[in-house]
Amino acid sequence: MKLIDIPPVWLAIAIAAMWVETRVTGGFAVAGWVAAAGWGLVFAGLAVSALALFAFLRARTSPVPHTEPDAIITRGLYSFTRNPIYVADVAVLLGAGLVLGAVSVVVLLPAFVALIERRFIRGEEARLAARFPEEWAVWSARVRRWL
Repeated sequence: MKLIDIPPVWLAIAIAAMWVETRVTGGFAVAGWVAAAGWGLVFAGLAVSALALFAFLRARTSPVPHTEPDAIITRGLYSFTRNPIYVADVAVLLGAGLVLGAVSVVVLLPAFVALIERRFIRGEEARLAARFPEEWAVWSARVRRWL
């Protein structure tokens, strides 16, 4: 179960739920500018995720949740938010909801944020604080969890 208990799987489940909802209900009518904004959020989210993952590669540590960190990343995107990949996931989810015309995005978005925070972020932060206490104290005081 741990292997599939990763944020991209939860993101895919939420997007699939919105897709099913729009097939059953028809969703809301999506104006051209709304779809364009949605696609913009999706692509921006994917770009931010790619940049953040590259930072993990440079730091030679794993981006996989529930693993012990080999480094703490505090530069680049991580100087604006402690969780750029999760922020990007939220952008992708919101963008997909707009593109699909899914009313359920109103419920799924806060549910996804709560799930990610409880299931992943809290544990990741505890592991970082235990492994890098001084760096964590400075970084977490300076940089917000989300934005």
